[in-house]
Amino acid sequence: MCSRLMVHNLPSVHSAVVFCCMLGCIWPLQEVTRAHKGWALDTVVLSNEVTKMFKDDVKEPPTEGVYVHGLFLDGAAWDRRQGKLIEQTPKVLFTSLPVVHIFAINSTAGKDPRFYHCPLYKKPNRTDLTFITTLQLKTTQSPDHWTLRGVALLCDVK
Repeated sequence: MCSRLMVHNLPSVHSAVVFCCMLGCIWPLQEVTRAHKGWALDTVVLSNEVTKMFKDDVKEPPTEGVYVHGLFLDGAAWDRRQGKLIEQTPKVLFTSLPVVHIFAINSTAGKDPRFYHCPLYKKPNRTDLTFITTLQLKTTQSPDHWTLRGVALLCDVK
């Protein structure tokens, strides 16, 4: 099913709920990119970019990777103009994140201090059973600042 999904009728943007169930199809995207570009398997990693687009702004799928919408920030907010994490607005529990472009890159570099490696969970109940992966979010503060605040991304806030 995944190979059929990757080749035919890809939607322009995937729902976060579908993305959580599609991880078995995301990793093959990494493999397809690796094979297409001739990269070594052990140097291929998933990367991401938070766009400034909403779901309705996306008209066609990206040339590589997938667009994902419907992710929520817990413990922080997102500045759409500057494209970075900011402090959470008082009395606002969850902040919607714009569309995220997830793609594979060839990299052996370590963690970039300009990014917070934010854990992504299926549900607000954060356990190893609901953990999916981490996404890189731009920040001007130390990534430790956001770790101490318990910032995470959620696919579903219910």
